[in-house]
Amino acid sequence: MEESTGGRLRTPRSAGTAGVVFAVLLAAAIVLMRIAIPSGNGAEAVIGPDRIWAVRVALEIVPFAGISFLWFTGALRSLAGEAEDRFVATVFLGSGLVFVATLFGAAAAAGTVLEESAPSDFGRHYAYTLLATYGMRMAAVFVFTASAIGRRLGVFPRPLVLTGYLAGLVLTVVGSGVPWSELVFPAWALLVSLHVLRAGSRSRAPAESPA
Repeated sequence: MEESTGGRLRTPRSAGTAGVVFAVLLAAAIVLMRIAIPSGNGAEAVIGPDRIWAVRVALEIVPFAGISFLWFTGALRSLAGEAEDRFVATVFLGSGLVFVATLFGAAAAAGTVLEESAPSDFGRHYAYTLLATYGMRMAAVFVFTASAIGRRLGVFPRPLVLTGYLAGLVLTVVGSGVPWSELVFPAWALLVSLHVLRAGSRSRAPAESPA
């Protein structure tokens, strides 16, 4: 009984910590890519020699961001436990996995373009579209389902649920049309992670207090 209780107490800390790491790493990668390629795609998106370092650093960050996101997803899903709705939970997990796949695919495409002696506009456009259009749509589904699960189980307060729905709507409708809109996803993940960490610390305090 003590082992299972300890596991439940460790899960919020794992989810919160992984979420913070993911949010920071993904935001850093997005900012570095935006600095290197301000326009995002098209013929004007030329990577100057003085900005190649930003792209290389971003590509090194992406794998660790993906790993942190997988840990964040698993830890969040474990919070629901047996009370989870199987349909919503399946969409939640599936959207998270597809997001990581598009994130890694976009990074691989960008890395290939970076190594070309004469980078093509198609390669840059492909990498950007894969992440900003398809990846962010999957991120929107992830945000919607996570917010729905949090609302149904009562683990997310109403303002955080509404913020999640708004973030998902922005990621769905805006997509690649507005520069820097990709930062909405790591910002939401950071908010959720901080809430989980604070809620976890509150739940541990009564358990650790003397009888």
